[in-house]
Amino acid sequence: MTRIVLQLYIAGRTPRSERAIAVLRRLCEHELAAYECDFTIIDVLADPVQAEIHKILATPTLIKEQPLPQRRVIGDLAADPSEVLNALNLPPT
Repeated sequence: MTRIVLQLYIAGRTPRSERAIAVLRRLCEHELAAYECDFTIIDVLADPVQAEIHKILATPTLIKEQPLPQRRVIGDLAADPSEVLNALNLPPT
């Protein structure tokens, strides 16, 4: 079984951030339920060093760390869940 590692970068608790968090949880709980899915939410206002290390220029930004290759989606993830999964090249094959 492939492990999926995602990191969501947000800037405070804005409506866009809350929507992105909700969509990410829904993706992991439903569309990716067959996989081990770990996600971390990083607030760049509380941890700006992480934003600099990962070169976050806009929020929300979702980064797929595993499986490789790394992929990024910028925005509140409000698009069709299948579009978000396609952009991240998920689920793994």
